Amino acid sequence: MSATTQAGRGPVWDWAAGHGPVTGALSATTGCLAVATTGAAAGMPPGWALAVGAAGAIGHTFTGMRDRLAARTVGMRAASWLVGAGWTTWAMATGPLSWAALGSLATIGVGMGAAARATLLHEEARELEAIAAAERQVARELSAERRQIAAEWVDRIQRVCGVTVRVLAVEMWPTGTGFTIDAELPPGGITYDRIARESARLSADARLPHGCTATASQGIDQGRVLVDVTTVNVLAAEVTYPTDYGPLSLHTGIPWGLRTNADEIRAYLREQCALVVGPTGSGKTNMVHTILAGFARATDVLTWVIDLNAGSAGLPWVRPALDGSGQTAGGTRPGVDWLAASHEEAALMLDAAVRIAKHRKMAYQDLMSKANTDLLPISDRIPQIMIVIDEGAEILASADRESRKLAEKILEVIRIARAMGIRTVLTALGATGAVLGNLMIRREAKVRVALTGGETEGMDLGKQFPGSRGLRVDQAPYKGAGFMGTPESPAALFKSWRILPNQIRDIVAATSDRHPALDATSAKAAGPDYARRWDQARTAWMRDHAAPPAAERDRRQDHDESLNLSALREERSADPPSEDELARRFREQIDAQFGTVSEPGHPTPEPEQPPAPGLNLSALRNEDNAARQAALALLLAAGSEGTGASAIARALADEHGTTRQTVVGWLKAWTEDGTAVRVGTGTKARYVHRRHAPGAPPGE
Repeated sequence: MSATTQAGRGPVWDWAAGHGPVTGALSATTGCLAVATTGAAAGMPPGWALAVGAAGAIGHTFTGMRDRLAARTVGMRAASWLVGAGWTTWAMATGPLSWAALGSLATIGVGMGAAARATLLHEEARELEAIAAAERQVARELSAERRQIAAEWVDRIQRVCGVTVRVLAVEMWPTGTGFTIDAELPPGGITYDRIARESARLSADARLPHGCTATASQGIDQGRVLVDVTTVNVLAAEVTYPTDYGPLSLHTGIPWGLRTNADEIRAYLREQCALVVGPTGSGKTNMVHTILAGFARATDVLTWVIDLNAGSAGLPWVRPALDGSGQTAGGTRPGVDWLAASHEEAALMLDAAVRIAKHRKMAYQDLMSKANTDLLPISDRIPQIMIVIDEGAEILASADRESRKLAEKILEVIRIARAMGIRTVLTALGATGAVLGNLMIRREAKVRVALTGGETEGMDLGKQFPGSRGLRVDQAPYKGAGFMGTPESPAALFKSWRILPNQIRDIVAATSDRHPALDATSAKAAGPDYARRWDQARTAWMRDHAAPPAAERDRRQDHDESLNLSALREERSADPPSEDELARRFREQIDAQFGTVSEPGHPTPEPEQPPAPGLNLSALRNEDNAARQAALALLLAAGSEGTGASAIARALADEHGTTRQTVVGWLKAWTEDGTAVRVGTGTKARYVHRRHAPGAPPGE
């Protein structure tokens, strides 16, 4: 028993607690004294006490043997019963309250306590020894398993690679999915890559399951090698994104998935950009959401997203935080800080990023000086801006005029903003030369992911992971599986998490109060383009998700000008007509919509019914005639070199406001009536006045 203290009640005896050496001896001696005193007063025969003590000694002997206690402990307990019973018998016969009886009882109590303490220590030592013996047995069994693994792989590496190694250790992975062999290379200058390039043959020789590999990497020094052997295929199963949405930091890495040993792999993006490649159906979009989830959880990252495909990558992270009018709701902040779905909005975003980078270089000189670093100290007060550009690598490789402008801005951000905390994550549909041909991307995007999904077309792993050996697309035929390499870890198999739509909503809600605000210095440099990014006019497309920004702008323009271009737009999406055809139809719609007058010398035919009230465009047509004559003069002045519709339109824009489509219509008409001759095809086509056309009579 023991005394415990309860609030407001003082000490309370715990009668269920066991005895220790002191309380056990005290209980035994006081019990003997009580029995002896009562027995002597009642005239009880002394022999009864001796009989009870003998029975107690026999009973404790049997229970001690049943519990496999030490002989010392069993003997001590039996002796305690017999000594106590003997004293009680003697005291009942001679009187228990004499000084001799009390003194001898006290001596017996002290002896019992000391003996109990000694046996208790002995039992604890025996228990620890038993545990240690069991552990040694397990270690012997494990060592036997490790010795067997070591012997097998020494023989295998010798047989397959022609290298004799000495295994120093075998580490079993806690996840139970494989093991790592730490081996010493033989003398003679043999390096680890001699084993690394035989990864496929080693895996086949070990009869590893599909999706499992034996990969070699650098050891603790250049004379050592680590061989990671996967025995369980973790790539085939779908692994859901962890439900722990706790805070992350850019400095401790953002988890992007799992290695084959089921360990998290993290991307460190303070100075690095990233490139994620994956064909359709490989799980690339899901990987983008995984990346955005990590950024949303980080306390020192602001995420900007560019997705020219109707903003589909960023919309799930924005819509949970928008109210019915498209404005950010008061209680929840979007999971991304800025979303661009059009070339115009993307240009505003990239221009703001360039201004922020340049302004930070000047404004934070004192801060970097105090921190004794040339890198801007990133924190929740000065967050890093991560720009995620879906299919951004295709933008860099595109020949489209608007895409080229965006590409220049993207490359400028990558080039100047590393130290100032602005980095990019680009995605692409394939690891091809067109995507990886840019030196800036190859140099800055050191964090690289290739999701294969079993697709072989356009997946040149040698270009994306130069220097890595033994990487084959057929090693990761599963959706969401592929290869990931970082400056901290070589390219190897990994599995991206599966993130569900309801998880995106949960993460947006869970991390709403965690997103940092853009520092005042950077916000000032970003200007009104950043401050008004959530204005209703710029987020209206997020509400009407059936009309992306460009289409919505066309719709408003069509409505304002009272022209119905929907038919042209629908046909354009199916089989785009030529510019000449569009110009012709545009003029026909103008003539059909408005009651225009005829040109001088060309009488207007009588209509079958009175025309609806229209606009008198004669003044515009007179101006059109002047612009047409000016265009013809430019064509004539171009000589035998000729000119094109764009050049003529630029020359007439300031004075006449003529558009390229109008010039295209004129050139087509002049070509049909022989005034002009078209030379060349495609983008190299030029129009030459008939006077300067090849084969024209001299002096015409």
